[in-house]
Amino acid sequence: MPTSPTIGAGRPAASVARENGLKIGQARKTFATPEGGEVRALDGVNLQIAEGEFFVMLGPSGCGKTTLLRAIAGLEILDSGEIYLGRDRLDDLPAYARPVNTVFQSYALFPHLTVAQNIAFGLEMEKLSKDGISQRVKDMMALVRLDGLADRKPSQLSGGQQQRVALARALAKQPKVLLLDEPLAALDLKLRRGMQDELRRLQRTTGITFVFVTHDQEEALSLGDRIAVFSDGLPAQVGTAEELYERPVNRFVADFIGESNFVTTALITEGDAQLVSIAGGPKIALTAPAEADADGKVTLAIRPERLVLDGSAPELAAGTLVEVIYMGTDLRVQVELADGSRLAIRVSPPFEQLQLVPGAAVQVGVQAEFLRPLAVDA
Repeated sequence: MPTSPTIGAGRPAASVARENGLKIGQARKTFATPEGGEVRALDGVNLQIAEGEFFVMLGPSGCGKTTLLRAIAGLEILDSGEIYLGRDRLDDLPAYARPVNTVFQSYALFPHLTVAQNIAFGLEMEKLSKDGISQRVKDMMALVRLDGLADRKPSQLSGGQQQRVALARALAKQPKVLLLDEPLAALDLKLRRGMQDELRRLQRTTGITFVFVTHDQEEALSLGDRIAVFSDGLPAQVGTAEELYERPVNRFVADFIGESNFVTTALITEGDAQLVSIAGGPKIALTAPAEADADGKVTLAIRPERLVLDGSAPELAAGTLVEVIYMGTDLRVQVELADGSRLAIRVSPPFEQLQLVPGAAVQVGVQAEFLRPLAVDA
């Protein structure tokens, strides 16, 4: 049986982690539609996931993330492409022979078995000794903090406890890779956030590679060492949470990760400098290289929290307040510019002295580094 990294051993060196990790090359998968057409779920995906990494695949429904997860598990057969774990090719192996386990959204617990019996099920299939199984079950129950619940049935557990049983059962076989297919989607918000903390702890403790699928951007940002944002069967961008949020490569990523204002304006070149002017405002030199489209324009992504109304940043444009909504932790403000376009702004407290009321004239400011030029084909 494949062995897993020693619990608490920490992460391998970066070069070793890359060498021993998952490698997906030119993965393609097409499904037939009832109308006789085809849907290309995977369109030549290339990915490398390091050993011991918490890797998240994020995207809307139908983007290919779950299809790729199922292909890694052996539940879908690729039309073409390769999947390697270290030097071992996985796509040639049946699902049962792959050193991976999957946790599904439905948990898939056996209702007639106790917690301990559910956790032991996979170990019994592998003909481990009774003593070995008993000790492994105890270890897993302690790991996921289910002590004292060994004799309960799934129907006697909360949703969070059922999720822990599913995790313990998957980890009991010591997989090299744990695949998680939207496992928290059925939980309420408070419980989901608690389980996010639990998943991070489990991944750090075991050192096992986690590959996690979700459509929830907040979940992805809080969990992933790196995140692949999928669109139309391909990763649109792969990076850390900070890289994706602060430096999105295209409009899809900027729109899917967090909230963005999108402003299209002429790209002005003066010597070596690239500048923009928004709605008649002053020229601002861009700090990141930009590429103009066929009309000489560039689209900028600007996060609402990067815009200010208190004069603490250089002027971007003048406008009129049209909406002010109290959100508890901040204000959500809409400003209409001279050209009729609108900017969403998040104003952090203290904001009472700003006297933000609809109809008031305001100056919108921003630091140039927060104007992010997007790719022309975005």
